[in-house]
Amino acid sequence: MTLIRQIKTDLICVNPLNLRHQRSIIYICTMQHLTEDLQVRWLKLRIKLKERFGIKPDMDGILFLIGIQELGSGKQDFSKEEKQDLMHIAVCTVLSLSGYYVAEGNDEEGWPHFKQLKPLPGYIMIEQENFLKDHILLYFQNQKFID
Repeated sequence: MTLIRQIKTDLICVNPLNLRHQRSIIYICTMQHLTEDLQVRWLKLRIKLKERFGIKPDMDGILFLIGIQELGSGKQDFSKEEKQDLMHIAVCTVLSLSGYYVAEGNDEEGWPHFKQLKPLPGYIMIEQENFLKDHILLYFQNQKFID
């Protein structure tokens, strides 16, 4: 059974995923996506990104794109460490949509910094991935990239 409750303008869907551990996962979704499976919405995002950029990125690639978008510097060469920093910016940005992080401002080089406001859920690996996917989908909805 799926429980739904209104929170501001977003709906929270409680979806029992792992009955063996009696755990529930909270997914953020909008009314129009209640019937669509998370993985279907994720695949649609990846296809749309392929149409736009010519590649169908995996999770790391999508986080990298979000990080570049949030940095606002456009296309350039990044070191391995900078790529990791961009992915961290992306994770903090998408999780800030649920109040896990808040932007504190930019450093002297223009890189954004975040403060963690509350602990992240203690999900197992697949739950963490789905939690992050759902936040990424919400980010792209807010950017008007997807419906």
